[in-house]
Amino acid sequence: MVKLCLFFLLVCFMVVMLSTQSYAAETWATRVVSRKDKTHNLQFYFHDTLSGDNPSVVKVMHSTRTTKSPTFLGQIMMAVDPLTETADPTSKLVGQAQGIYGSASQNDASLIMVMSLAFTDGIHNGNSSSLFGKNSVMSSLREMPIVGRTGISQLARGMPLYRQFIKPTSK
Repeated sequence: MVKLCLFFLLVCFMVVMLSTQSYAAETWATRVVSRKDKTHNLQFYFHDTLSGDNPSVVKVMHSTRTTKSPTFLGQIMMAVDPLTETADPTSKLVGQAQGIYGSASQNDASLIMVMSLAFTDGIHNGNSSSLFGKNSVMSSLREMPIVGRTGISQLARGMPLYRQFIKPTSK
């Protein structure tokens, strides 16, 4: 009788295991049709300070031909730029841009940029976006490709748009 009960339990266990295995194999690639995309619109200001008492960008390298080039070809800069809520550099800090960029053209002011935007405020606190690509400095509106993200937006899609504002220097 004990052997019969153990056999019955073993058969039940195997039936349950086989049915769950086939279910898992059939549903791993299920398409979710009713899912709605969430949208996040991030607007912040990137402050790239090249001079003064506390610059956020420093030159780390240049070639022997950089000084002769009208586009500073070969110059490499390291940056730790604040990201703020408004155009005022003293406004609320929402993150930091950390990375490297270099002059990468003989004909125009174009940079190759590798940046990580590390957010430190709000729902994006602890999240980051990694950028890599060409930055045409003289264009009024620029796009930079995002190559990776962390945190709540790690599988997000999108493209940042940049507009340049140059603060007049006081003499």
